[in-house]
This record gives sequence, C-alpha cells and structure tokens, in this order.
Amino acid sequence: IPSKALLHVSKLLTEARHAEQWGITFGEPKIDLDRLRGWKDEVVKGLTDGLGQLSKRRKVTFMQGRASFQDATALVIQNSDREEEILQFTHAIVATGSRPATLPGTFLDSPRILNSTTALELQDIPPRLLVIGGGYIGLELGSVYASLGSRVSVVEMTDGLLPGADRDLVRYVAKPLEQQFEAMMLKTKVTELAEVSDGIQVTLEGPEGTAAPQVYDKVLVSIGRRPNASGIGLQNTNVVINERGFIEVNDQLRTAEANIYAIGDVVGEPMLAHKASHEGRCAVEAIAGHRVAFEPQAIPAVVFTDPEIAWCGLTETQARSENRTVEIARFPWAASGRATTMGRGDGLTKLLIDPQTERILGVGLAGSGAGELIAEGVLAIEMGALASDLKLSIHPHPTLSETLMEAAEVFFGQSTHVYRPPRQPRTPTGR
Repeated sequence: IPSKALLHVSKLLTEARHAEQWGITFGEPKIDLDRLRGWKDEVVKGLTDGLGQLSKRRKVTFMQGRASFQDATALVIQNSDREEEILQFTHAIVATGSRPATLPGTFLDSPRILNSTTALELQDIPPRLLVIGGGYIGLELGSVYASLGSRVSVVEMTDGLLPGADRDLVRYVAKPLEQQFEAMMLKTKVTELAEVSDGIQVTLEGPEGTAAPQVYDKVLVSIGRRPNASGIGLQNTNVVINERGFIEVNDQLRTAEANIYAIGDVVGEPMLAHKASHEGRCAVEAIAGHRVAFEPQAIPAVVFTDPEIAWCGLTETQARSENRTVEIARFPWAASGRATTMGRGDGLTKLLIDPQTERILGVGLAGSGAGELIAEGVLAIEMGALASDLKLSIHPHPTLSETLMEAAEVFFGQSTHVYRPPRQPRTPTGR
C-alpha cells in the first residue's frame, strides 16, 4: 500500500510532464517531502485502523508481541516489557510473511543502504541512487525516486529487466524507464560496497570486466525477499521447512503438523498479497471442516510502473520452458481508440490460446491501467472461457478493455503466432 501510494504520485508527475505534447504546460513541481511522507503514512494508518475496527467487530483478539511455538498446541508470547505469556490453541495459521533479501558477500550496515521497507520512509531524495535488482520492487521504487528528482541507475545480473516476465511485455516498460533513469546496467553484478565520506562506493563487474568504482548517495538493495520461517520455534513442531526456507503445505495449506496451517510469502511463490488472502480464506474454511483446496488456475501479477504490465495463467516464457504448443494473439494499443485519446498507445494485449480447444490459457497486458484490466483475464481462465466467448462479449467503446475482445478477434483472423516446441532429434536404434 505505501509503495502504491507513492507510485500514484509518480504517475501524476509523469503525466503532467507528458501533457506538454498536447499543448498543456505546467510549472516545475514543488515537492514538500514532509507532506508527501505524511500523506503516505495517513493512507497506511487509515487502512490499518480500519482493519483493527473490523477485527473488533468480528470478535478477534489482537495480541502484540514476539511469538514462538512452545509445541504444537502452545505459543510463548513476549511483549515489549519482556514479559512472557503462554497461549494455548487448537489450530494455528502461520502468516509471518517475508523480509528483504540481503546482498551476499557485500553486507554493509549503513543508513545509506536502503531496502524495500526503508526506501518507503522517504527520509530524503538522494541526488544519485543506485538500485540493485531489476525486478518489480526495484523498478517501482526506482521510478518513484526518479520522478521526485533522483538520478537513478539500475544494475541487474541477468540480460533483461523483470526476469521471468514475457519479453514482449517488458519492452513497453524498459523503453520509458531507460529515458527516465540515468543508467540501466544489465548482465552486471555488484562485487563490493564501501562507505566513503560522500556516499557509498560501488564496484561493478559487467560483460567487459570490472569498471572503475562509482559513488552514489544511497543504494537500494532489491534482490528479492526471504520467508520468515526461522526463529519462531517451528523446530518444536512437526512442521517441515524446505531447502529454500519455505514452509511445506498441502492444497489446504495444512503443514505436516495437522493442526498448524501456513499462508502467504512463508509458503512460497508467488509472494503476492492477493494470493496470501485467498490462501487465508482456504485455510480458515479447512479448519472449519469445509471441503476446500487452494487450486487457482490463474494468479495475477502486476508491475505498477508506468506503463504497468500484468499477466495471469500461462506465460509465453513458461510455454517455451515446458515445450507446450500455444497460439498467441496480440493486439497493439496503437490501434485502440481509447489508448490513442489518452496518448498512451504504448501498450499490448496478448492471449495465449490452446490451438486445439481454443481455450484461453494465459493473458498478458502492457499499458496504462493494465493492473485493472487483468482481472477479466483471470476470470476468463478460471471459467475455462474460449477465445470465442471473449470475442462475443460486447465491451464498451471506447475503452481499454476492448483490447481483450480485439485480441480474441485477432485469433479468429488467423494473424497469430504459433509457438511449437522444437522437434527432438530421433535417437538411433541398434540391434
């Protein structure tokens, strides 16, 4: 929530500058960092206070402290005064989430080193900011700081931003970010961090070898998150933690300890809040004795940059890795009336379709508001919709939602791309 509040401000600043193309010019924005930080904090406080009131109405007892499993039926809770209390329970749900991962071998304890939590505190706007990691967290926060006035550079170990996302979607994000950021360094890794008088000295190793160290005012480390499964006494139960640090659960979110369940980031990818909340519902219903299972066909993912990208179900990258034959229908937003009126033709809608059954297997979107549009794709996949269902569903005009219908029409127009797995060479047989 705090990052999305700041991303809204970032988008507003970007659109104000973009309006010059339409003949509307605004003065240079004046940023009151204290008021901006205060507004972000008010948003968070309003939502957390509302959750507290809802909990009271539903007779949920809230206890604040550090908890650890004493055994499979009791917790030891230590409050802020270091007083301990034993809480007996019949069932438990572990929802301890995750924490930012640290850069191996280059740990540096300095207020100039930020993570995805401390970066949201907006203590200042550093003149030069290095973002380590080209995933969604780094790009989202990097774009916030860039819009507020920082000169942002991004370093990413792989050969592209947002590893795992389809390249045809990523390019719509990469192009504007290249213009917004000071530098984008791919296939590059950080080998050393050192604090100096005027900042953090960073040594980088890229395709051409080790470059001369550069000094940045602050460095944001955003290389992923680690589950919070350790330090909570799970060793005193039969709960199993796998080699990646995640708690193992079945399709009802039940652990190896029959009365203990786990949900959210602590049970594995994708580490998304909406996945966690649905897992929580499933776990509670299982505890209540209902016949349920967490078996989603499509979990949406959204990158809240500008433009946004979003996808659900099967991706093209996944289809290639699994050697699955799919037909891909793409509709460019440059042909969308609504996108044109917004000056946002920089987008794409794609459908991944089973060529035999015409069933929609995956949906991908790049463009303004993609995160809102992806819900229709989720519904289509969960309902087992065919491309013809989407084509024949009348969408309002002119809207961006029409691009989903138009992509389905592309499928029937046969102007699609078919990905077929490469043929495997025959193995010679002998007598």
